[in-house]
Amino acid sequence: MGAAIGDMLPSASGVAISPIPIIAVILMLVSERGKVNGAAFVVGWWLGVGLVLTVVLLLADSTGASSEDEPATWVSLLQVALGVLLLWTAARQWNGLPKDGEQAPMPKWMQALDTFTPMKSASIGVLLSGLNPKNLLLTIAGATAIGSAGVEGGDAVIAALIFVLVASAGVVIPVALTIAMGARSATMLEELRVWLTDHNAAIVVGMLLIFSVKMLGDGLVGLF
Repeated sequence: MGAAIGDMLPSASGVAISPIPIIAVILMLVSERGKVNGAAFVVGWWLGVGLVLTVVLLLADSTGASSEDEPATWVSLLQVALGVLLLWTAARQWNGLPKDGEQAPMPKWMQALDTFTPMKSASIGVLLSGLNPKNLLLTIAGATAIGSAGVEGGDAVIAALIFVLVASAGVVIPVALTIAMGARSATMLEELRVWLTDHNAAIVVGMLLIFSVKMLGDGLVGLF
């Protein structure tokens, strides 16, 4: 199980470092129903990541992702494909980087966060975790790493739970700080929000490049 956890942790960390969802949850926390909506967002995030992870793990188990504790050939091919997709996504993000002195535009739905209900907050959590292209690719990569490590049963469940917990750290920490510190956390979270807003595109591009190289390397090593 140790190998499975080690292989999937980078992907889980990549999901956790997601500027837009972190900004969204911070904005929710300063709204009228901040704590409730923030908690609902986190639950939706867990569901989104967990659903993608479960589906891929079930497919990996049924199709034989591991052969004698080594990744099957199709797993290595998938890793290469994921690496190429991440590289392509990084190139698109790079082309959209704001010029000096400009800020990357934030999604329009963020302007309505203070009107969200807990159900809508949870729905946004599901969408940003499970259907966001970067997070979807990284979650598939993490699930593939677990499935190809040869772990089964309880060990696979533990590895999956650790993935979800690590992948959720970015959105859980602001909610936990607000609950624990109350109004004292406002300044800290606002500074984090401003910094993430200013560097959102660069952070995403850098992460995508790192993980694309890792996926390509893992896949090519498995093939050759």
